[in-house]
Amino acid sequence: MRRKRIWAAGITSCMSILLFCTCAEQDMSAPDRLYVGVACYNQGDTFLSEMLDIFSEQVQEMGSHGTETAVAVRDAVGSQRTQNDQVKELINAGCNVLCVNLVDRADPSEIIDLARENDVPIIFFNREPVAEDMMQWDKLYYVGADAQQSGVMQGELAVDVIRADSRVDRNNDGKIQYVVLEGEAGHQDAIIRTETAVDTLRSNGIQLEKLSYGIANWNRAQAQNRMLQMISEHQNNIELVLANNDDMALGAMDAYEKLNYTESARPVFLGIDGTDVGLQAVEDSEMAGTVYNDKEGQAEAMAELAAALVSGEGMEKINFQNGKYIYLPYSKVTRENIDMFTNRGK
Repeated sequence: MRRKRIWAAGITSCMSILLFCTCAEQDMSAPDRLYVGVACYNQGDTFLSEMLDIFSEQVQEMGSHGTETAVAVRDAVGSQRTQNDQVKELINAGCNVLCVNLVDRADPSEIIDLARENDVPIIFFNREPVAEDMMQWDKLYYVGADAQQSGVMQGELAVDVIRADSRVDRNNDGKIQYVVLEGEAGHQDAIIRTETAVDTLRSNGIQLEKLSYGIANWNRAQAQNRMLQMISEHQNNIELVLANNDDMALGAMDAYEKLNYTESARPVFLGIDGTDVGLQAVEDSEMAGTVYNDKEGQAEAMAELAAALVSGEGMEKINFQNGKYIYLPYSKVTRENIDMFTNRGK
């Protein structure tokens, strides 16, 4: 599956460039033509990259059933100003629906204004705009998942591991010394995932002592650096690492590997997202568990919604919450049920 995804990513990137160049030459008004402009905050994000591969495959599959399709992907590399310019470029090129993964979820107004002026509906995904912004226009939608649910599930996974193995409390002080690797400073999902995971542990009677935290921007290399700093400060006292996503959990594991810690001297690592590399780490018993963010379900929902918005057919079949939102549930992943998730997409 992993090799297939890498190959698909290369094909998708090439096709996006070629198809995008032809968008402006097409008659965009025809309802059987679907031209999707995708603007994402950073294509280097592992979860987003995997999800967009699946989304592109879904849209291309529609093309095999008589709908002319194209997908153009633009990467803002963390700049909202760049993303605003890219959205304008996508609209000018003739894309008739936008899928936007905001750099700054609190600053979508310029993108919304551009789309409204050109009557191009927007499907926001993965980074949910604030509710007030979603009310700016009736052609704004969101596809994603409930961050609180992911935090609760991560906390429950940690509770199960701690209760099943007394050795997690290595110093036998009756408390679990933990650190947190957070996605972004001030990011809604990062804050919610952290708070709900910790609250879930405490509500289940687990005594905790927070040693430290680090902002790692969802990035594996940054997480390794933050973890190396925390290890230097706390040595062998860290018993649990709660990471807001799999890449940061893997970065923490990389730090311990770099320092040649034995398996028995390493803490429990928990992630969120269920990326291919994250699932592999669970399968190899290197990570205690992760929380699966349903990228297949979200990609399918985005593709179906995009097609319905352009064709005007099928909107009544979509399961919205509050008329604008589509949420896919998370799932807990452990070594015991890993096969349910590694077989997806095959």
